[in-house]
Amino acid sequence: MKRACAGSLLATFLLLFQAIHTPAQKSPRKGNDLAIYSIDVEGGQATLIVSPSGASLLVDTGWPGSNGRDAERIQGAMKDAGISKIDKVLITHFHTDHVGGVPELVKRVKVGEFLDHGSNREDSDITRKDFAAYTAAIGNTPRRALHPGDAIDLTGLNIVVVAADGEHISSVPGIKPEPNSNCSSEPKWKLDDSENPRSVGVLVRFGRFSFLDLGDLTKPKEIDLVCPNNPLGKVSLFLVSHHGLDQSNSKSLIAAIHPQAAIMNNGAHKGGSPEAWQTVSDIVGSGNLFMLHNAEGSDTAHNSPEGLIANPKGEEKGNSFKVVANRDGKFTLTNSRTDETRAFPAK
Repeated sequence: MKRACAGSLLATFLLLFQAIHTPAQKSPRKGNDLAIYSIDVEGGQATLIVSPSGASLLVDTGWPGSNGRDAERIQGAMKDAGISKIDKVLITHFHTDHVGGVPELVKRVKVGEFLDHGSNREDSDITRKDFAAYTAAIGNTPRRALHPGDAIDLTGLNIVVVAADGEHISSVPGIKPEPNSNCSSEPKWKLDDSENPRSVGVLVRFGRFSFLDLGDLTKPKEIDLVCPNNPLGKVSLFLVSHHGLDQSNSKSLIAAIHPQAAIMNNGAHKGGSPEAWQTVSDIVGSGNLFMLHNAEGSDTAHNSPEGLIANPKGEEKGNSFKVVANRDGKFTLTNSRTDETRAFPAK
């Protein structure tokens, strides 16, 4: 009897010890909120969108290789959001840093449908190789080509395709196009023949909150989209195009959408150009421009304050941003490195 009591006391002690020393888990996403994760894939893109119902859209998948690093980081965001599968994966275009992670992702995660702009349009061996690897990896998983004006069905959200395969919309249901006064002073930019101007761009709306992601859309196509009239309206959150490279992020676009906050998905040595940083910062304010990495090829004046950078110079990589939005338009943005959260009011 004494042995049984002693064993019971020991078991109780061990349970208490485990409870005290087990790290606290992050709070799950609230059931009435939209969550957006800007995942660090070292200068590529992987953005996870999870609706209040738990329906999910992953925009791009990062790079191949690195022992599945990017797929693992995507899974980390999924765990935080409380989901175990991805309903839809949207590939904005067929460059390695956007589509290269698909083969590893599908080994680990069940995907319901793939979305993209159709066929590779770039005459380069590496892009042809990446496109072939993508189509081989998805196998029999449903795949759909998107066109401007198409809706992406994700329960609880209104998602419209605003650009795809070099074409764009002229209006969005529920938004009145407004004249764009910046168009007349915009330089004439040269259109390149890569996959970038073919990028799929989406406008995600959740009540009064809105999020714009244009992939790597370049300046000529940005200007086509918002000039002479802007059909997108003002947005709450903008994913800075093309990792913050100056081939994108025209003043005509940024001023027209005038975001409350912007996230630049740059790498330490990719993107984050001084020109693009300055254009976005001038409009949103340097205190509202968040960066996944310190841009080490730039200078202090063209990097955001360290508290707004997920991965400062010399820091461990893999830190991300999490946005939680309410239907009334209010949202918060949390830096996973510091756990600091900024609150933004409804516009």
